[in-house]
Amino acid sequence: MWTTANASRTRVAEIPPSSKEQGAPPSQDMIRRHPVSATADHAEERTNPAARLGFQPGQVVQEIGYDDDVDQELREAIEGIVEGDLVDEDYDDVADAVVLWFRDDDGDLTDALVDATTYIEEGGAILLLTPKTGRSGYVEPSDISEAATTAGLTASKSVSVGKDWSGSRLATPKAAKSKR
Repeated sequence: MWTTANASRTRVAEIPPSSKEQGAPPSQDMIRRHPVSATADHAEERTNPAARLGFQPGQVVQEIGYDDDVDQELREAIEGIVEGDLVDEDYDDVADAVVLWFRDDDGDLTDALVDATTYIEEGGAILLLTPKTGRSGYVEPSDISEAATTAGLTASKSVSVGKDWSGSRLATPKAAKSKR
């Protein structure tokens, strides 16, 4: 399947010469150039931060730390990908992923991450969102790394997710299989 949205490659489609002009090379006005990508999914992954972050349709995503400063476009993009609303901190079942909005003055990051792991399935992911450099509430990357390690999480990717927020995708450990 080929799509044309924001693609970086071009496929040339030639219109064959009419039977009268057999053997003549096609003129420039007979060549159509269309930018294409391999799949529609790849095009969406480049433009939608929620898709880039690995969210999937049908996932239950719990949101922690919501306030008026959060990135509404990112929230809507995540809801669009998972095809449902984000659930809040009062959700009483396990979620597939957690979105944690965290600012420097929100308390202890390690504690927030440990608490967030209690809300998700083993092997699930936490998307830690912190204000970008120079924004109020900025959190040092070294503090994020240290807190994630202490909480038993593994950082798998960091991305810019909006004008004011950076995201760190943190993976929870998968349960070890017991040997018999």
